[in-house]
Amino acid sequence: MGQLVAIVGRPNVGKSTLFNRLTQSRTAIVDETAGTTRDRQYVKVDWNGKEFSIVDTGGGVVNSEDIFEGEINKQVALAIEQADEILFVVDAMNGVTDLDDHVAEILRKSQKPVLLVANKVDGNEWIYNVPEFYSLGLGDPWPVSAINGYGTGDLLDEVVNKLPEKDDEEDELDDIPKFAIVGRPNAGKSSLINAFIGEERNIVTNIAGTTRDSIYTRYNKFGFDFYLVDTAGIRKKTKVNEDIEYYSVIRSIRAIEASDVCILMIDATRGIEAQDSNIFSLIQRNKKGLVVCVNKWDLVEDKSQSAVKHFEEAIRNRLAPFSDFPIIFGSALTKQRIYKVLETAVEVYQNRRREVPTHQLNTVLQEDIAAYPPPANKGKYIKIKYITMLKGSKIPTFIFFCNLPQWVKEPYRRYLENKIRSHWDFHGTPINIFMREK
Repeated sequence: MGQLVAIVGRPNVGKSTLFNRLTQSRTAIVDETAGTTRDRQYVKVDWNGKEFSIVDTGGGVVNSEDIFEGEINKQVALAIEQADEILFVVDAMNGVTDLDDHVAEILRKSQKPVLLVANKVDGNEWIYNVPEFYSLGLGDPWPVSAINGYGTGDLLDEVVNKLPEKDDEEDELDDIPKFAIVGRPNAGKSSLINAFIGEERNIVTNIAGTTRDSIYTRYNKFGFDFYLVDTAGIRKKTKVNEDIEYYSVIRSIRAIEASDVCILMIDATRGIEAQDSNIFSLIQRNKKGLVVCVNKWDLVEDKSQSAVKHFEEAIRNRLAPFSDFPIIFGSALTKQRIYKVLETAVEVYQNRRREVPTHQLNTVLQEDIAAYPPPANKGKYIKIKYITMLKGSKIPTFIFFCNLPQWVKEPYRRYLENKIRSHWDFHGTPINIFMREK
């Protein structure tokens, strides 16, 4: 499981600008208006060979200054609970505020590594304001300018240095599937978990779980043996009127990164919504197996085959281009088809670990390549000479050796992926295709 760095701070200190700078992206929307960040942004970063994830918390509420403090409390509390390291961003131009003091007091009491980031040091004159932040009691403030990049390289060096060492405990779990049940609030995740583990809690063993890690729950009933990556933190949050998406997505990050296969819950009474797509994109970015469970099917009036087909098409179109995943219609409340969900998740896990012999790959795929060769580019013809599958990879990975790998475009990669899926069962799992020069 990757390590998570959360950016927190009061509104309009430049959290999203810093996020864009550290991730070398323009993912987060930047504006001078306080509280602009609404959709939670999450990107993987590789710095000096160490991979971790950064999440931009944002979350200031625009309409009422009175709500700022309460919303920031929720941000910080969740960052402390879920993140491995916290970047506390302050504004070097405006100096220490009461909200900064309040957040610093919470962070001082936490056991998490905290880096105090003095942003907006956009010129030499602002560097003299930085020592003021020593009063927050969080160690040396790091002067940076998210706008022009000043100090951000040194900051990333320190982020990597302060990340806790990974726990070796996960290595012991590699041979047993790990399933995460994720989805937006009120989609029925807790009902499904209760249906799985229910009253027979003697079959449940909590293997691991600290405040920053997902909890692995061993399930070995009815011939199944897997770890459930507990997403209990998403289950029943008290009403958060302004920004409930943040609380589900940041916890989903943890669960998704810790799993092999994700069971994405969709509420049949509401259909597929924007937050379902957001969580699906997290699953895709992390290259995890996927089973979609359309829950609350017992509450739908039209259960005809045409209704099922229409619902399936809507889901696949919304989650395209990846559409080779199983969809199961059931009800956690009535336990309708819930064990089919488990059976399918196990099948997807097995597909994820499937290995195809090299001679089979070359015998079968070379015929498909000969029937539809890569398009010529600028008079140059691409010849794919050899195909192999990377052994021991957590994600099915295929290497195509050719003379001009740089000219193989995305449409032809999709053609190759579709041919692989048509010949071998990789239903529910993403696959990687790489072109290498022979």
